[in-house]
Amino acid sequence: MGVRLNADEVSSFLEQAHTAILTTLRRDGFPVALPTWFVTHEGRIYFASPAKTKKMARIQHDSRASFLVESGLAWAELKAVMLYGRVSVVEDEGLCARVAALLDDKYSAFRTASVKQPKATQNHYAAIATLCFEPEGEPISWDNAKLQLVTSANA
Repeated sequence: MGVRLNADEVSSFLEQAHTAILTTLRRDGFPVALPTWFVTHEGRIYFASPAKTKKMARIQHDSRASFLVESGLAWAELKAVMLYGRVSVVEDEGLCARVAALLDDKYSAFRTASVKQPKATQNHYAAIATLCFEPEGEPISWDNAKLQLVTSANA
């Protein structure tokens, strides 16, 4: 029995996940891995970012990225999906509004109200870009729970 997730399991795992690690590339080639909240929609992954950040500059310079979602604490619970692909800025206003609504539905309970944030933070998040991660190729995935572990009862 393998530990890989099938396409439906990958899709379900991504839909249910809370936080991902997006890795982009600096100009010198070194990776920068940062957490991000995201939603899945029509086979793509969407997230938002302040428009004037180094992450945005890295994406505009080199759209290649990786996207990792993982869960589990004990070894037998470890589960992950790793995707490679490209990130682009979403220009379609209707799609941006749809993604914003999906992000609000998923994360509104976890956000700090803007009025409770320092003014500098409010200004930092004033201009938001919607981004799309489009996977390329097959995901790398595993679910250690799929392993049939030997226990003393069946040893």
